[in-house]
Amino acid sequence: MAAAAAKKKQPQRAAAAGGAGRRRRKVPAAEEKSWQKAGSKLNEEISSDSEAESSALGGKRKKDNEAEEEIEETAQEKKLRLAKVYLEQLRQQEEEKAEEEAFEKDLVASRLKEDVLEQKGKLQRPVAKELQPPDTAAIRVLRGHQLPITCLVISPDDKSIFSAAKDCSIIKWDVESGKKLHVIPGGKKGTEAQHVGHTTPVLCMAVSSDGKYLATGDRNKLIMIWEAATCKHLYKFTGHRDAVSGLSFQKGTHQLYSASHDRSVKVWNVAENAYVETLFGHQDAITGLDSLSRECCVTAGGRDGTVRVWKIPEESQLVFYGHQGSIDCVQLINEEHMVSGADDGSVALWGLSKKKPLATVRQAHGAHGAQGLEQPHWVSAVAALLNSDVVATGSHSGSMRLWKCGEGFRRLEPLFDIPLVGFVNSLKFSSAGDFLVAGIGQEHRLGRWWRIKEAKNSICIIPLKRMGASHTQPADSS
Repeated sequence: MAAAAAKKKQPQRAAAAGGAGRRRRKVPAAEEKSWQKAGSKLNEEISSDSEAESSALGGKRKKDNEAEEEIEETAQEKKLRLAKVYLEQLRQQEEEKAEEEAFEKDLVASRLKEDVLEQKGKLQRPVAKELQPPDTAAIRVLRGHQLPITCLVISPDDKSIFSAAKDCSIIKWDVESGKKLHVIPGGKKGTEAQHVGHTTPVLCMAVSSDGKYLATGDRNKLIMIWEAATCKHLYKFTGHRDAVSGLSFQKGTHQLYSASHDRSVKVWNVAENAYVETLFGHQDAITGLDSLSRECCVTAGGRDGTVRVWKIPEESQLVFYGHQGSIDCVQLINEEHMVSGADDGSVALWGLSKKKPLATVRQAHGAHGAQGLEQPHWVSAVAALLNSDVVATGSHSGSMRLWKCGEGFRRLEPLFDIPLVGFVNSLKFSSAGDFLVAGIGQEHRLGRWWRIKEAKNSICIIPLKRMGASHTQPADSS
C-alpha cells in the first residue's frame, strides 16, 4: 500500500515540478517585456541568472529555446541601436557646446579689445549721430534747494542723483519718481561743532564707482564723507587751507582726489579714513578736477590759464595751455582726451599727448552786451558721455549745447541746443547715456557777478532720445 501511495504521489510531484517549470519560464519573458518598455535605458542587461534558470528547465521544447534565442538577439540589437542614438546625442551636445564656447570667446575677445582701447584712450563710440533733440515738455524739473545748485553727481546705477547748493544742503533724489530720498540740511556758519553737515556752500561732490561713498567739499576747507545709500555721515577730512573746489574718486577704487583754491591737489584713502599726499603746481585757485581709472587726475587752473594732468605715482604733472581766460571746468572724455571750458567763452578738446588743444571753439555760447562791447557768455560747466563722441556745455546764455567730437577729437561740431534759463553750474551724463542732468542756479556757483531773477534753482533731468544702435570704433589720437 505504501508503494502504491508513493507511485501515486510521483506523478503529482512531476506535475508540480512541471508547473513550477512553466511558472519560471514566464519570469524571463515578463522581464524581457519590461526591458522592451524601458528602451531609453542604455545600461540594460539581460540577467545571466535568468538565462541559466531558463536553460536548466526540463522538458522545454526546441521551439521555446529558439524563441528565447531570438528574443535575446533582439535585445542585443536594441542595445546597439540605443548606443548609436546615445552617441549621436553626445555628438550634438558637443557641437552645441563648442558653438557656445566659440560665441563666448568672441564676446570675451570683443570686451578685451574694448578694454584695451579704453585704457589706451582710443575708444570712441559714435553716439552723436543717433541723438535727437529732446522734447522740452519731457524735461523734468526738481525743486528742493533754496539757493543756486552748485554741483551734482549721478549714482553708478543711474537710479539716484545727489545735488548740493549754496544753501549748504545736500539732497538725494530718486531718478524715476523725482522724489527726495534723503535731505541733509545745511547749518549756520559757526555751528560746525554741533551740526552734522556743511555750514558753508558746498562746491563739489563725487561718488565712488561702487556706489558706496559720497564725498562733498565746501568753502570752509572741509571734505565730508557719507555712506551713499543712507546718507549717514562717516567722517571728515581736513588739510586744505582754502575752499575745496573739486573732488573725484579714481574709478574702481576708494582713492579720492581733491582740489582747492589753495592751489594744491590732495590724495586720500576713503576706505581707511587716511590722508596720502599733497601735490603742488598751479599758480592760481583750482576750479575743477576729474579722474578715471588710471592713477592720475586732471585739473582746471582758473586764472593761471592751464589744464594740468597729475601723475600720482611719479608725483609729476603735464601742463597744457590754450584758453585765454580763467578755466572754470574740465572733464575727461576717455583716458586720453578731455574737454574744458573758460570764462572767455571758449571750449577746448585736448589729447594728453599734445600740449595745445586739438580743437577750440571761441564764443561757444555766443556773446551779450551792447554792440561793440560784447562779452562772451562764460562756459560754466562741461560734461562728457564716457568713451563716446558726445560732450555738453552749459552757460548762462539761456541754453545748454550738445556737441559732436569729430574723428580723432580734432573738431567740435554743434548738435543742438536745449533751452535752460539760468546759470548751468553742473552737468552730468548718466552711465547709460539715456539722460543728462543739469544743475541750474540764479547765480554762478563760484560768485555773485550776475543774478538771473527769472531762473529757478532746480535740477533738470533731460531725456536723450537715440535712434539706431551704436558700434565701437577706435579714435585716432595721433
